[in-house]
This record gives sequence, C-alpha cells and structure tokens, in this order.
Amino acid sequence: MVGAGHQCLWASVSPSGHSLESLPVPTAWSLEGLTPGIPRGSHGLKEKTPPRPGARAHTPAAPGHKRTTPKRSRTRSGARVPFGRPCLWVHRVPRPSFAPRLPSASLEARLVGGLAGGGGRGAQRRAGRAAGLAGGRAESRGPGPRAAAALDLALALVEATCRPTRGWSAAAGSRRRSRRRAWSRTRSWARTRRRTRGPGPSSRRCTARRSARRGSPSGTGAASCTSWSTSIFLIDHAWTCRVAHARQQLQQMPGLLHRMANLMGIEFHGELPSTEAVDLVLEEMWKFNQTYQLAHGTAEEKVPVWYIMDEFGSRIQHADVPSFATAPFFYMPQRVAYTLLWPLRDLDTGEEVTRDFAYGEADPLIRRCVLLPWAPADLLDLSSSTPEPADEHYQAILEENKEKLPLAIKPAVYPCNHIFKVYTDVQQVLGHLSHPRFTFTQSEADAHILYHFSHLKDYRRLSRERPSVLLNQFPCENLLTVKDCLASVARRAGGPEGPAWLPRTFNLRTELPQFVSYFQQRERRGEDNHWICKPWNLARSLDTHITKNLHSIIRHRESSPKVVSKYIESPVLFLREDVGRVKFDIRYIVLLRSVKPLTLFVYDVFWLRFSNRPFALNDLDDYEKHFTVMNYDPDLVLKQMHYDEFVPEFEKQYPEFPWKSVQAEIFQAFTELFQVACARPPPLGLCDYPSSRAMYAIDLMLKWDSRPDGKRVMQPQLLEVNFNPDCERACRCHPTFFNDVFSTLYLDEPDSCPVTRLV
Repeated sequence: MVGAGHQCLWASVSPSGHSLESLPVPTAWSLEGLTPGIPRGSHGLKEKTPPRPGARAHTPAAPGHKRTTPKRSRTRSGARVPFGRPCLWVHRVPRPSFAPRLPSASLEARLVGGLAGGGGRGAQRRAGRAAGLAGGRAESRGPGPRAAAALDLALALVEATCRPTRGWSAAAGSRRRSRRRAWSRTRSWARTRRRTRGPGPSSRRCTARRSARRGSPSGTGAASCTSWSTSIFLIDHAWTCRVAHARQQLQQMPGLLHRMANLMGIEFHGELPSTEAVDLVLEEMWKFNQTYQLAHGTAEEKVPVWYIMDEFGSRIQHADVPSFATAPFFYMPQRVAYTLLWPLRDLDTGEEVTRDFAYGEADPLIRRCVLLPWAPADLLDLSSSTPEPADEHYQAILEENKEKLPLAIKPAVYPCNHIFKVYTDVQQVLGHLSHPRFTFTQSEADAHILYHFSHLKDYRRLSRERPSVLLNQFPCENLLTVKDCLASVARRAGGPEGPAWLPRTFNLRTELPQFVSYFQQRERRGEDNHWICKPWNLARSLDTHITKNLHSIIRHRESSPKVVSKYIESPVLFLREDVGRVKFDIRYIVLLRSVKPLTLFVYDVFWLRFSNRPFALNDLDDYEKHFTVMNYDPDLVLKQMHYDEFVPEFEKQYPEFPWKSVQAEIFQAFTELFQVACARPPPLGLCDYPSSRAMYAIDLMLKWDSRPDGKRVMQPQLLEVNFNPDCERACRCHPTFFNDVFSTLYLDEPDSCPVTRLV
C-alpha cells in the first residue's frame, strides 16, 4: 500500500468515485537543495511540517517482528489517514490472480504519449520510452525489459479492473477475500488494507508463495517489499480536459472547482464558483497537469488532453533520482485513461515514492527551466539571443522527415498546345479545374502533373524514373510551412531577433532557456508579456493558447512540439457595426513558379476573417474575442466580407493609411521571406527542382508600431505559411480560381490571370 500527503494519507477512491475532500494541507513546502519557502500547493515538494502531535513515528520493523500500525482517522469520503511520515511511502500490494493471462497483443490498449506516432519528445519521452505501446505492438526503446514487464502487468491489471475474476490473496496465511465487487466498481488500484509484515522470515515465505503462484522461481524478491519486475499500479484521474474547455468545466461541473481547490491547496469556501477561485485554479493547475495525445482520429481528437491525477497521484514528489516512473495509459474498450505507476528498482517498505518531473531531460539548464513551476529560478543573466541554428539542424530535419532530395534534371519542355493530364486527390481541384488544356486521369503513371494533397517524400526516385512529371510542391518546403523552421529561416532577414514582419518566436524544444530569460527580462521592465503557444505543424488555431503564465508555456512544451510567439497586443482593429472593433486577419495566396531563378506571384484577391467580439487583453480563453477562424464550427457566427468591400471601408476607418501603401509593405515582407528561404542550397533552403511548382497561403495581421522618428505605422505580421490550403471560399467566390493557378504555374501564362509578379 502507498500513502500520501500530510501525515501520510493512505490513498483510496471510494467505489462511488467521490473525491477525498478532507485532505490535510501542509503550511509550507520546500525543495531540498533548491528554493525554500515555496507556497503550499506545489505538489512536487517535500513537506517540512513536523508530524501531528501524538502521532507514532513510522520506523522499519526489526526482522521477524510485526510492524507498528499507526493511528488512523477517516475523512468524510472514508479514506484512511495514518499519521506518520509526511510523504509517499511504499507498502506491498500483491498482484491479483488472473487465469488465464491474456497476451499483450490481444488487448485493445494503447499507451499514449505527448506526440502521436512521432519521435520521443516531451511527454512521449516520459511515456513512450517508459512503457510504449503504439498501434497494438510493444516497443523496445527506453528502459527495455522494465518497460515490457510494466506494460505486460498493466494490461493484465486493466483487464482485471473491467472483468472481475476470482478473489486474490492479500498475503500468505491471510483469508482469501473476493474482490469482484471492488474491482468492478472502481478503477483505482489503491485499496486500504492492513500492512504486510516486514522483511522477516514470514515475509520471505509470503513473497515466495506469491512468486510460485505466478509461475516465477520460488524465493525471488525475498528481500524487497516492491519489485520493479512484478509491481505496477493504476492511478485514477481526477480531472481530464482540453485547455480550451477548462474554465467552462470549472464553472459548470458540480464539485469540480471545490475538489481542485482542495487538491491544489487553494482556499475556497463558497457554494458557487467565483471568478477569482476559477482564475487561481487555472493558474495553479500547471503544477499538477499531465498530458497525453491520441494517436488516431480527427485533427480535433488529436489535440492534446490534459489531466490531473487524483489526490494520491498529485502528492507524488519530485526527485532527480526517482524511485518510481509514471506514464499515461488509455484503455480502448472502455475509453478510459489511467496513469501507470511502477518502481524503477526494488524498494523496501518505508521508502519514499518519487518521480522525475523532468524525465528525459539530461541537460542541467533545460532541467532547471522545466522545473520552474515548482522551483523558481532567475535566468535574467542568460542571453535571450536566438541566432539561426547550425547547418546540422536542417540536415537532422531532412532525415527526420525521411525526405530524399532529387537528382539534378533538365527542365521539362512541352509543346505550346500540349494537353496536360492531371492526377490529383484534391477534391476542390477535381471540381473546379475546367481549363481546356488540363484533363484528369485516374492513372498516376499516365499523368503529366501530380497534384497531391499530402507531402511527397522520395523525390530521388521520382527524378530518376519520371523527371518530366510536374509537381505541386518543392523539396524542403517545410522550411516555410512548419512554424519553427519559418522562424529560423526568417532570422536570415532580421538577425537573431527576427525581422520586423514576424513576431518574436522561440522554439520551445531547442530555445526554452532563451525564452525564459526573455520573458523574465520583459517582466522586469514592465513590458507586455502576453504570448501565443502554437504547435509546429497544425492549422485552424488547433491546440493554440494565449497566456501570460510562464508555467503554462513551459508545461505546454510537454504535449507536442510547439513554438511560442509574442502575442500581438496592439493589433489594427476593424469596426464591425454589429459588434464593435474586432481583430481580423488576411490570407493571401502566393504562387511559387521556380526557385532559381526565383519567380513568385501573388493572387490579387485576398480573404478576410474576423473575430466576433470586441478585442481587449483579457479573457484570454475567449475564442471569439482572440481568434478569427470561425468557419469550422457551425455554432459560431461567421462574418465574411469580400476584399473589394473591405478596402474602401478600411480606408474610411483609417484615411491616413491608403490600402495600396499597406499592401506594398505586405508584398515586401513576402518577397524578403522567399528570398531568404531560397538563397541557400537544400536542406538549408528550398530545393531548386525544375519540375516543382507550389501554391501557399500566407496568413497575416497588422499591428501598430512606431518608427525611430516616432511616426505611427501599420506593420504586417506574418503568422504562418500553409501548404495546400483550403480553397473552398476562393472557388465559391471566384470559379476560375484554379484555372488561374494552373495557368500561372504550369502554362506560364500569368498575363491573363489576376496575379501580381513579386519577383
């Protein structure tokens, strides 16, 4: 059994699932060797409060003697609270007996990490490497045999929680008790029961009998209470949500705010949720949050999920050399998530239960940054400069993407009246390309143009076997379309701080210390510190969060690869008569005809998106106030305005800023971006492949800025570059849109199309 909390709470979840409401909270915490006096609620820190008066000390029993049972009390929910050592400690919980054991591959269970199906970053390093199972197959990375043993026991234990079997023995010589009802009514492994004997002769006999019952060699594990090879436990989750829904759930779910406030050590005595209490929980939850991400499903379903372990799991403390490891575990048949807890070594009764909050991070500086939510540190003296990464960084990206660069070829030459056969899986192209010089084919082998929705990988084979086939993408174009690469490449135009047309951006994977230093420097100077945290490679504002909480940004690093960009605190607003002054963004379509020589066009028509509520730097989780993507949710109001209506209205609202001059600044930013992206050879820049063409969508906003002479200007801010954008609105408003795109890119006839040549 494992205890937790002040005076060592024995963790138990009642069969009805009620919370433990009367958790004793210590008055002060400190992290040994780091920073003393951290406020209570920092769940990963060791308690300095002395034991409760009158409590008997918890000391190991002498061999052959029965241990002293501490005094117990009960909370309102029925959990036993022994008074003793104020931290988590180990007490043997025997494994249930199952007959027969189901093989791992036969169970629909998956261990979910921070990155679905990708490399080992963040939470995936903690989860995937510890006990990985993706798509029903066991993985051997990480701890190896320990992970395999942990996973095998986890699958059997989860199966038992949902499929009751015969009773199991609590210890040698004890009465057999049926656990059918308990296993079926709750999913928690933590059960209050009397202590097992210490490591005396009877304990060795008990361990041997249990090992024999499992089919293990008799006598194994005789000297330990908990063996890493045979012990694994499940921890329930007290709260699971996506960040966008957290506030709403705290306000509407009965009892949730009260439970979270108690768990986090926040005083809350009211009956109804108050804004102050909700804000405190939303701020403190980043000291308790854990995350996982589903590997399959829609883009919305793959958005990372955040959860808080129950009162027991949330009291597990941090240690650089931990005694236990944890990993999220999703059981598909029941669609229920748990946290697996297993020891990393053999443990004796009384040893402390700890885990590493910065698991997988070996660099001391990175660990210091990752542990900031629990151990405040000052990084003001660290440089916040972010120069462009070394060449090896781009080579590693190329290898990670498994992209093979093409061979050198000569440009394909077609007759002036040639009819091109197009193979495409893009439905908008199939439905709207009607130019007489293009016809569709269902055979990829017969096509002259391959217009794919997804990215190509093996350009080398294609250049060798079919060099004359034209494409709709360039090798290494991820340098533009992936946000961290976009920020790195843009520094060629603006130095380590980046150009004026791109918000200051940090890669949370590789530039976390620099970001923390920059954040703290701005905080010390009293400057605005609102930031927007975005995934590297997702669009539609999915998993995108605005915050001024440093702890939140640091923890978001664990969910999926992310960048953090300075939030535009002073955007140029547009007056909507029905709402007020709102944010808006602009989408331009750019057409890249070739890299060498650089030939770039922009479509003359642009598209606008608007927020639905007046802008203000508050209510940062109010989607309709701070975001503009409304066309994917049928419940949201979608404000649409054609560009030829927008321009005169904009000039009416800002007469000193004619749109022609504003657009000239926008086009200059586009030109600079593509010039620096195409200036270096691959994989440091876009590859000069003569058969490639591409269409990109660039989203941008306008912000107020001041020049050295004090003049107020509208500065374009590029937000992202999208490959194969959604052109439904373009096709609906301009039926010849794809005819214009194909004529410009593949027929070299831009003069008859509504496009402007930039380079």
